[in-house]
Amino acid sequence: MTDKKKHKIMVVGAHAGDAEIMAGAIVAKYTQAGHEAVMVHMTPGEKGHRTLSPEEYAKQKIEEGHQAAEIWGTKAIFLPYKDAELPVNDEVKYQLADIIRAEKPDTMITHWKGSIHKDHENTHYIVQDAIFYAALPAIKRDLPAHGCYNQFFAENWEDPEGFEVDTYVDITESYELWLKGLEQYELFAGKISTFRYMDYYKALAIMRGCLNRSQYSVGLMRPKGSKVFKGIHLPGREL
Repeated sequence: MTDKKKHKIMVVGAHAGDAEIMAGAIVAKYTQAGHEAVMVHMTPGEKGHRTLSPEEYAKQKIEEGHQAAEIWGTKAIFLPYKDAELPVNDEVKYQLADIIRAEKPDTMITHWKGSIHKDHENTHYIVQDAIFYAALPAIKRDLPAHGCYNQFFAENWEDPEGFEVDTYVDITESYELWLKGLEQYELFAGKISTFRYMDYYKALAIMRGCLNRSQYSVGLMRPKGSKVFKGIHLPGREL
């Protein structure tokens, strides 16, 4: 790391578990190589448990998020919003902009807007304006402006409409560590939802790996106008 620039990735998910399952393998890949990352959760995603109250499940998911982050050598930040009630307003946008200014990421990964879940779609739009607000020196906050212009949208089974992969990242070396982090979540163990999260995302990693000529890969989407990229790292973010 002495002769290479140190990168910092920020992943913003609507619910605890979204950031991890969408981009945890990339986070693990970069932290293993000596770079930094931070996982930001807009809500705990606390309203889907069969037996626990939202308050009890929120506490559990926050603990699970911190455990996964610790395994990957990063940290988790939780905003004070509730599952299914995430607003799109300047208050939440400025909160996230302040986190961007504090953490100073050079790469942002978040949800695509074409989602069947309102919290996912709202997170997409919140992130776009938060990046804009964080970068403007004329917007006076407690911390100075910080620009984060390398942005990607992650692949999520609930965000399929209009999502087109144009960036493939080899996650073969971080695959097992990624799974270890996911295993901290009861949700991904198949005990809460009937959706087979682990089977789906394992199969997705294999399929994207086939297209990237690797064992396992993650597919991402860049803002419109970017070129298709296939490789072993994020574009412009060599290890």
